[in-house]
Amino acid sequence: MELTAQNMETVIRLGLFLGLFVCFFTLEALWPRKALSAPKPSRWFGNLSVVFGNTVLVQLVFILIGATAVGLGAIAQNQGWGLLNQFVLPLPLAIILGLLLLDLAIYTQHLVFHRVPILWRLHRMHHADTDIDASTGLRFHPLEIVLSMAIKMALIVSLGVPPLAILVFEIVLNATAMFNHANMALPLWLDRLLRLIIVTPDMHRVHHSVHAHECNNNFGFNLPWWDRLFGTYIAQPTDGHVNMKIGLPTYRSSEWRRLKGLLSIPFKADTNARETPS
Repeated sequence: MELTAQNMETVIRLGLFLGLFVCFFTLEALWPRKALSAPKPSRWFGNLSVVFGNTVLVQLVFILIGATAVGLGAIAQNQGWGLLNQFVLPLPLAIILGLLLLDLAIYTQHLVFHRVPILWRLHRMHHADTDIDASTGLRFHPLEIVLSMAIKMALIVSLGVPPLAILVFEIVLNATAMFNHANMALPLWLDRLLRLIIVTPDMHRVHHSVHAHECNNNFGFNLPWWDRLFGTYIAQPTDGHVNMKIGLPTYRSSEWRRLKGLLSIPFKADTNARETPS
């Protein structure tokens, strides 16, 4: 059967996702950064159930709108929609600018989801995980996924990001989300070097601290520069990586690791913490 462009995109992304997930899972098992506080099987069953459901949901949305993010980028390019399409730019420059603009947009969106109470209600399911590993990087509430897709689609059209840049960004974002959530120990010298150009696990782990002032910093997913530029960068957690507590105070019992509990988090009152971790 002949592969369409949309099917090819799906095959590429799924293949890379599975390969990287196995890679990070292995590294976490061989060189863990910190001990887990909850049984991994129950956490992963809940987390991966959400991931599976979100994958199906995204495919249904693509079918309903008749285009993937890359396909929408191609339409915008053909129609001359968006900022970058108003200029005659060499393709490499357009791709670089597109990647930078999308990454800045993701940083900004992440910050806004922490600042606005109703958006934080959706996003806090991601932060309610009492441990952090590669599965956490894929654990987002379905309502947040749909809203994020709508925002991304609007950005693609308004910015005029080239289709190739969108494909690269989607693949890189998926990979870095697993990488910077991975519970794997990097040599300190390597962490210091890598975090000059990419968000490392030690850098992002601070963002999942139970302490509100740490949770409300280090918003970057791909590039670490925006946090440094906009003053939202914290180098290390107060309690150290080995001893730091992960998650949110309210959601620490086993019921919040089950699929029903996970999906109900946005609709529950956060009794032990303020609505936003600021």
